[in-house]
Amino acid sequence: MTRNRTLLASALVLALAGTSLASAAPKADVVVIHAGKLVDVDHGKVLADQAIRIEGERITRVEPYASANVGDAKVLDWSRYTVLPGLMDLHTHIADEGQSADPAAPLKSTPARDAFIGAKNARDTVRAGFTTVRDVGVFRGLSDVALRDAISAGLIPGPRMFVAGAYITITGGGGEITGLPEGTVVPQEFRLGVSDSEQEVRQKVNYLFDHGVDFIKVIATGAVLADGTEPGESEYTEAEIRAAVEEAKRRGGFVAAHAHGAEGIKRAVRAGARSIEHASYLDDEGIALMKQHGTWLVADIYNGDYIDTVGRQEGWSAEKLRKNLETTDVQRQGFRKAAKAGVNIGYGTDSGVYPHGDNARQFKYMVRYGLTPMQAIQSATINAARSLGREAELGSVTPGKSADLVAVSGDPLADITTLENVQAVVARGHLVCTADGDPCADGAP
Repeated sequence: MTRNRTLLASALVLALAGTSLASAAPKADVVVIHAGKLVDVDHGKVLADQAIRIEGERITRVEPYASANVGDAKVLDWSRYTVLPGLMDLHTHIADEGQSADPAAPLKSTPARDAFIGAKNARDTVRAGFTTVRDVGVFRGLSDVALRDAISAGLIPGPRMFVAGAYITITGGGGEITGLPEGTVVPQEFRLGVSDSEQEVRQKVNYLFDHGVDFIKVIATGAVLADGTEPGESEYTEAEIRAAVEEAKRRGGFVAAHAHGAEGIKRAVRAGARSIEHASYLDDEGIALMKQHGTWLVADIYNGDYIDTVGRQEGWSAEKLRKNLETTDVQRQGFRKAAKAGVNIGYGTDSGVYPHGDNARQFKYMVRYGLTPMQAIQSATINAARSLGREAELGSVTPGKSADLVAVSGDPLADITTLENVQAVVARGHLVCTADGDPCADGAP
């Protein structure tokens, strides 16, 4: 651990002692953070020497430190650091075990083991500075709902989660467990969202909302990491996707559409999906449609390099490696064109394909392929909040919003990779230790 991180973590312990993320109820302690620099993502600028007042779980005031009335508040000296809103990842799989060479791995685990895996993944994610995630589907149905609720109840540390519960997918489609030995029987809990008609789609969407999900994930095309499916091939009609959108809207939610293929993307946009995930074969017509409808692009443009390197080392199937090569570069070029066209872009990485906690590695790819550093940061803060419809409570360091903050050494606007090494995290007003061995105390996780 660096000396700076040790000093900062020690200061956090003193300033926020007793406000563990795992506490059952928040403390009403008042803390003022003295931020050397504050990234104002609402206005796209950096403010110097700011005082951020936190009461309980909320930010109550942001003002120049020189004129702040600190009173008897505890002061946390972050004057040597750049402070940002807590980061947000719109495409994670925290409640599942990570990708491996064994397609049957999800079936060989148990609910208890999966719960421990999810708890570790959640801890690693929030320690990396990602205080909110949209978890876009699990194989063991509704395990993400249980994990979300455990974090919300303060039982375990982790990010705020918005969850999908299961994949709405056709039989044998991109959201199924495929590539299994002949004769393998997949238990029903792994197939809660399998739907092969408009009527079944409506039924399964309502079933998932009845069991506590926040939104719906529709697998509109084949998948790179599902053997026996092709990313460019559509798996649902526009009418079937629209059925999911209509039911989700009726229940107060929305649809995120996994769509690699150009036609699948356009079907999902026309049907009213709020976001397109992956978008590997996004074409000019699709970009124009997304711009017209205000659809969000959530493209995992880091993953291709990881899959090609680690997948080959670990012996992932030749089919997966082939599909990854076919989609990686074209996806990045489509992302570049969409960014230039002004399509709404949210930060989403497909964590779980790579190890949880490495979420920030995608920032440099987004800058490389068309975003400015400020735009990349906004995609993971205020714009991510907008995509969720939660910009009134999340996404920026603003009075009234949740006290979610990260501190980094250096200037992420000059070097975006600075975000890969956060020095400290505050989530919902509570201290989060950032690495094993940090001098955490008083029950902080």
